[in-house]
Amino acid sequence: MDIYGGYTPVLDSLLNQMLEYFRKENQLHQEKTGDSLYEHLTGRVKWPESMIEKCQRKELPVTPESALKENRDSVGIRVVCNFIDDIYTCIDLIKEWDDVEIVKQKDYITNAKPNGYRSYHMILDVERPEEDIVGNTPGHYYVEVQLRTIAMDTWASLEHEMKYKHKIKNPEMIGKELKRVADELASCDVSMQTLRHLIREED
Repeated sequence: MDIYGGYTPVLDSLLNQMLEYFRKENQLHQEKTGDSLYEHLTGRVKWPESMIEKCQRKELPVTPESALKENRDSVGIRVVCNFIDDIYTCIDLIKEWDDVEIVKQKDYITNAKPNGYRSYHMILDVERPEEDIVGNTPGHYYVEVQLRTIAMDTWASLEHEMKYKHKIKNPEMIGKELKRVADELASCDVSMQTLRHLIREED
């Protein structure tokens, strides 16, 4: 079955629209400050198989309504920044987008998860000219945005690999070590931010 109910072209277009918004903001920021807003930008429409698995895991009906309304990550964007300040600059810019409403925010940078995970998560409601799954025109579609520093992204990749690799020796020891490293990386991120401020301080 088509878990997206024929809405895949809209999701592809929405993904490109969001990536273009970030690229445009980055270009303007570079022209204004000489700095890039982010180090790299990626996005995806969630694989149908992954969305079906998520619906089943959450005990939701395997339907387009579940994929596009109950789950809100059919379109995902990841913004990886050099510095913590850049993340919050991006967030401030997102708040100014006319056709985008922020419906949920979770700041795991200020309040890390117990395992050490750090990131800033947002769910955006984006208005589109196409009809949506519940029949509204203009339609409303969800986009999940994750913003991280390079250190946070590297750590999250390793933690993700551990979570989905089933045969690991000493998982408890590795989990504790990951948490310790997460705290060290967080400290480094803050130190790097402080150093940038000091370097740029005017005499």
